[in-house]
Amino acid sequence: MPLRFKAHEARNFFKATGLVEFVEPESDAQVMQRVAAGDRKAFALLFDRYHASVARFAFRFVGDPARAEELTQDIFVKLYRNAKAYKPTAQFKTFLFRVATNHCLNEKRRGEYRVTYTSTSPREETEESGVEVAGPEGDRPDEAVAGRELERAVGEALKGMSERERAAFTMCRFEGMAYRDIAEALEASEAAVKSLIHRATLAVAKKIEELQAGTSPARSRA
Repeated sequence: MPLRFKAHEARNFFKATGLVEFVEPESDAQVMQRVAAGDRKAFALLFDRYHASVARFAFRFVGDPARAEELTQDIFVKLYRNAKAYKPTAQFKTFLFRVATNHCLNEKRRGEYRVTYTSTSPREETEESGVEVAGPEGDRPDEAVAGRELERAVGEALKGMSERERAAFTMCRFEGMAYRDIAEALEASEAAVKSLIHRATLAVAKKIEELQAGTSPARSRA
């Protein structure tokens, strides 16, 4: 009877016998060090790992899929150019989002565009650009509609936030970053970050209440 292994058992067996050499994936910090040394393949690897996260962040910040993709490309160019400034003792994602936040804030301060959340169906409008911003959806049509309405309500709340509130809220709620990492990315104190996120959360809650009460412009009307 042939030997059969579960996935983890096979991994341990072949690793122990030396029949196959298992190589653990490099950490972000290790890859970034290779980028700093001029390794373009390493940069491509980081781009693949984090493009979606940065694109989501940029979209939540500017509200337009095409503009978000442009900003994402610019952010990665800046990341490459500033690779030598990265210290391997720091969290790579924090370093990346510091670059992303500074770039988005600078773009907003230039005043060349307004934040307008154009997507009436986030998944449809962002499919080609690669920016995945879809809200919760289920198998039932009414659940999909509710998810789209919730997405619009959140978009309206984001539009009304200050730039730093929007950045802090996005990093916390959509990227799952810790307060201390957000504080480092924003170059602020943890207390300031908590305050930003608290105000942003209240704004989102208010929009959701308006949606549920039927008073929000985000609510669809048949």
